[in-house]
Formats: sequence, structure tokens, C-alpha cells
Amino acid sequence: MRGFLVACLLALALPVGALGSPEPKPRDLCPVCGMVVSKYPAWIASVVYKDGHAHHFDGAKDLFKYLFDVQRYARGHRREDIARIGVTEYYGLKRVDARQAWYVIGSDVLGPMGHELIPLASREDAEEFLRDHRGRRILRFDEVTRDLPGRLDAGRF
Repeated sequence: MRGFLVACLLALALPVGALGSPEPKPRDLCPVCGMVVSKYPAWIASVVYKDGHAHHFDGAKDLFKYLFDVQRYARGHRREDIARIGVTEYYGLKRVDARQAWYVIGSDVLGPMGHELIPLASREDAEEFLRDHRGRRILRFDEVTRDLPGRLDAGRF
């Protein structure tokens, strides 16, 4: 019980973004690529565990790499213990639930690590983005496969 109370107090002391996710600190590094996350506020993605611990990413692509291999990037953590997953949606630059977002791949918009899964808040936004930025496909969270982030790194959609 005491550990739970300490986690709650720590969570309250952190700056909080949308979805109740703590914002990355100025020196927080992406656990996948090692980039400083706060330098790319328009691309931030985050996972928050049930105990309040958070990891931040410099884009949805690295978030998905992490989710497909949590043990590799965060020893001692389990995917089952993740409480919230957030991504920054492209148009409004607000953090939205990653499981509810729509993702466009193969567009002419590049993120900090090149080709990205571009998060959008609605299907309408995703369709507009696809047209305006010559995207190739729209995907939902559960349609992102383990091999897709690596294919995006190689420019294959």
C-alpha cells in the first residue's frame, strides 16, 4: 500500500499531458533509438505503466518497436502492465489514445527517424492526410504488424 501511495504522489508531482501521461523531461531518451524526446514535441508517444512509470518515444514507429519487444527495451517491464499508450496526433498536436488513433504510412511527411506511422485522431483526418500527403495506407493500432516499423525504416510500405 505504501508503494502505491508513493507512486501516486510521484505521478502528481510530474508535469502531466493529455491522457494523464507525464510529459517527458528535457533529457528523457527514447528507449528504442536513444534520441532526446523533448526535442520533438510534435511526435511524442508515451506508455504509462500501472505503477506510474512512463517511457517516451520520438514517434509512433519507435513506440511500436517497443511494444513488440518490451523486454528488449525495458527489462523488468511487461506489456500487460501498461495502463495507457498515447501518441501525438498530427493536426491538433494533442496526445490521444494510441489504440483509438488512425495511422497513415508511406506519406511525404517524415518524422525525426524518417518514415513514420502518422497518428490522426479520426478516420476523416486520416483520409484527408492520405490525400494531401500522398500516403499509401491507413491502419488501425491492431493492424500494425511486428515487421512494419522495420519496413518503414527501409522505406518499404
